[in-house]
Amino acid sequence: MSAYPASLIQALRAEPGLKLSDRATKNPAWWPKDAPGDKNAAEKRLEELAPLLSDLQEQLFAASVSGGQAPAVLLILQGMDTAGKGGIVRHVLGMLDPQGVEHHAFKAPTKEEAAHDFLWRITKELPAGGLVGVFDRSHYEDVLVAKVKGFASPEVIESRYGKIVDFEKQLIEQNIHPIKVMLHISREEQYERLSERLERTDKHWKYSPGDVDDRLLWDGYQSAYETAINRTDNQSAPWNIVPADQKWKARLCVAELLLATLERIAPQWPEATFDVVKEKARLEAAK
Repeated sequence: MSAYPASLIQALRAEPGLKLSDRATKNPAWWPKDAPGDKNAAEKRLEELAPLLSDLQEQLFAASVSGGQAPAVLLILQGMDTAGKGGIVRHVLGMLDPQGVEHHAFKAPTKEEAAHDFLWRITKELPAGGLVGVFDRSHYEDVLVAKVKGFASPEVIESRYGKIVDFEKQLIEQNIHPIKVMLHISREEQYERLSERLERTDKHWKYSPGDVDDRLLWDGYQSAYETAINRTDNQSAPWNIVPADQKWKARLCVAELLLATLERIAPQWPEATFDVVKEKARLEAAK
């Protein structure tokens, strides 16, 4: 393992009074000199990370199977359309054992969901102990889309920031460890990715006319993201601003964040609930 991950992770953290315009979406100046500098090097690094992530995840999952009070991880992915959330799920979470991963993509709330508090549907999808949960969009849509498109009053939006902070503190108390990621893509790169979706028939399924509607509200979304991040960033549930114009760079950043969280949790193999010596003898007798 190289020495750069700690500096990389620290650089991803949102600073107080964050201005997204100050954060690079490509080739940030803070990128560690010994970190991968191109796609091939990043893919090699991901190959190195895969067994480390897999082993730690297996230990996490094993703790839950044994009946213990196992911790859980919750990866929260936010970003504008085409920012690469799906690619993160495929290429980073794809390195893990599927039985230990729960993925949920939050769409517009149903009538039933809208009839409840905005956190009601989120709480229902929280990962159980031993699992790595992934939210493709999340409760933050209720202070992003709802704010930009006026789906809720300013007073309601204002009240939600505090509710989110309290909710995420409760996650920690429940031994659910959040990793909050904002995939920071430039307007120019989003144009290129949307154009590709229109040009390629195998990408048409990814395209939605609503993507352009949201693009026309770009400045409003950037402002809403800044406010949401600044109002809900704290030491127990910090925000990470991941440069997303280069997909390989974004995937590597999220993989490093996931590994750092699992290493901090440090899951342990559960102790046997049976007499190991006796079972060895029984197995030998049944040879």
